[in-house]
Order: sequence, then structure tokens, then C-alpha cells
Amino acid sequence: MDNNRMVQEEEDSIDLLEIFELLKQNWVIIVLSAIIAAVTGFVATKFFATPKYEASGMLIVNARANSNASNPSGTYDASVDNINSAAKLAALYSIIVKSDKVLDEVREDLALDYTFEELYGLVSVSSVNDTQIMRVTVTTEDVNLSREICASILKIAPEKIKDAAEAGSVKVVSDARPNESPVSPHVMRDTAIMGILGIVLSIGIIVVAHLFDNKINSENDVEKYLGMTVIGVIPYFEKETTNGK
Repeated sequence: MDNNRMVQEEEDSIDLLEIFELLKQNWVIIVLSAIIAAVTGFVATKFFATPKYEASGMLIVNARANSNASNPSGTYDASVDNINSAAKLAALYSIIVKSDKVLDEVREDLALDYTFEELYGLVSVSSVNDTQIMRVTVTTEDVNLSREICASILKIAPEKIKDAAEAGSVKVVSDARPNESPVSPHVMRDTAIMGILGIVLSIGIIVVAHLFDNKINSENDVEKYLGMTVIGVIPYFEKETTNGK
């Protein structure tokens, strides 16, 4: 059993060395593949990909004001429990922000040609650092349109949230602000990714082609696959002709 394991380990190490030598022999192909893939990725993202722009604003979620013996005035209690409760409500309210009650009214407010599903895909809502603050982000191909949609959501969402949830209050703490620089595509990142993919793909093709190559290409293949010792090699040469003979 130990001998078989040693033989297997030896064969595995030889195979790895063989693959390493194979890659060394084909390094030019690998490098060219990486360059071609990287250039393709750069051209595609730089000249053909449509830039997208973001605009975002923030809402704050407050739990319902307490009106009881300990808080007869009914003012908002900014205790840790209430803040944690408001943070949990932020997750609930984020769903309402992207509901048809809000987005359909946004479509009417701005006379958008988007369907509800299309507009839904442009909007994202997230809690800021697990607090009671929600960030509303809109991403489109037009920076002004992103700002207008985000501003409309911030205008419509608070009342819709309070009516739907029947709890707490929602206020705008940051108006819609556009990012003048496109958030996508990322030219350098996409170029690097394409270059890496070119390397991986070329290595995969080279290795697979080698594994499926069942021809005897050298005296080493004779010993390895046929278990026969090579006692001599006849070199290949072309016969020279003189006077056309």
C-alpha cells in the first residue's frame, strides 16, 4: 500500500512538473491572450459601455412617540431601545419605499416612461451602519434624471411609510445629491478582470489540449505511456538535392 502511494505521489509530482514546463513553453501565448483580453475589455468599457450615474438622499426613521406615565408629554424618547427599534423599522420601511404605492406615484409625478418593474430596478434602499437612517439611491444613465427620481422618492415616501406602517415618523435628513462622476463602468477594474480571464482561459485551453493529446511526441512519451526503453533516436533531416535530382 505504501509503495503504491509513493508511486502515485511521484506520478502526481511529475504531472505537475510537466504542466509547469508546458506553461513555460507556451508563455508567449498566455501573455498575448492576457493582452488581447485586456485591450478588448478596455475598449468595450471605455467606448461602448453606457455610463451610469447615482443620486442619493437620506431619511431618518423615528419610533412612535411614547405617551404614558413615564412620558406624559408624548415627546420622542431617544433611548437605546427606541433607537434599536427604529433601526429595525428602517428595514421594514425600505420595503415600503420600493413598493408600488411609492414608485407608481413617482412615475406620475415625473411623467416617467418606465414601468414599475424598470423603476424598481433603478432604486436601492439601505440602512446606514445599521442605524435608523436609510439611504435611498437611484442609478440611471442620466445624472439629472437620477437626482429627480431620488428627490421625488424623498418627497413622497415619508407620508406613504407612515400611512402603511402606522408607526413612527420619517423625515428627510439629506436631500437628493447626484454624483457627477459615473459609478460604472469601472474601466481599470474591468480591464484587469478581462486580462486575468484571458490568462485563465489560455492556461485552461493549453492544459486541456495537452491532456487530450494521445500522440507520441517524444522519447519521453514512449517511456512514460508505453513503458518501453528507447535505445536510439533517428533524427529527421531533409535530403539535399543537386541539379534537381
